[in-house]
Amino acid sequence: MDFTRRLALFALAAGVLFLLFGINGTWFTVDQGQRAVLLRWGQAVDVEGPGLHFKLPFIEDVVKMSVREQKEEFKTQAYSQDQQPATVLVSVNYRLPEGNVLDVYTRYGVDYPSILIDTQLPQRLKEVFGIFSAQNMIQDRTKLGLEVQRSLEKALDNRGIQIVSVQVEDVSFSDVYETAVENRMKSIVLQYQAEAEKQKRITNADAAAYEVKAAADAQAHAIEVKGQAEAQAIKARSDALQSNPNLVNLTAAEKWNGVLPTTMVPGGSVPFVAIPR
Repeated sequence: MDFTRRLALFALAAGVLFLLFGINGTWFTVDQGQRAVLLRWGQAVDVEGPGLHFKLPFIEDVVKMSVREQKEEFKTQAYSQDQQPATVLVSVNYRLPEGNVLDVYTRYGVDYPSILIDTQLPQRLKEVFGIFSAQNMIQDRTKLGLEVQRSLEKALDNRGIQIVSVQVEDVSFSDVYETAVENRMKSIVLQYQAEAEKQKRITNADAAAYEVKAAADAQAHAIEVKGQAEAQAIKARSDALQSNPNLVNLTAAEKWNGVLPTTMVPGGSVPFVAIPR
């Protein structure tokens, strides 16, 4: 009797637990930014959006997949066009479009990023890097990323995912090459500095020459003006002498100090004294 009662209690507890698990398995929620793939006996049959949903316990199950933008990083070795080995770090931003969730899950499962991106990206990197020189890789990393993105998009065409962007985060060359690049850049900087100093000296010399020329022009102009003034004064005096011959005696008288000479030349006349005849 006790055994039968215990067995009944065990069966009742098992039934209650089964019912609770069954009830708990009849509903599920999907967050914003997710989509739930509904599986019936393991087969993908539908996709549910955000919100509360119901399913058949023990028969149906759900697998949630993100439709937000996601990021995958990849590091690999590649060679430039001029055969310089480089370690490259690339990040790929991608997303799973809502309308492709069921198809992508059916074909690749939840690990579709590693199946699609991780298998294709290394080969795309090597192909694209092979058309860039080491110097161009460093100077135009944006263009490099765009070329990798185009190549990856072409390789993943009709695979169901969207490549949003590709960024080349870092390109590291060998120490020998980086030292050579650094020395070359220093040489270019020194060359620019020397050219700037040369231009500065030329500018200063031009300014000094201009100042000298300006001073010479000013002096020549002053001499010219002075000469013209003197010429005009001489001409004026000449015209005055022609119109008044006694002007010479008047000028001399104005400058005479009133002292007669102590000696005179025989037959000479006393200055400024007119002796009537």
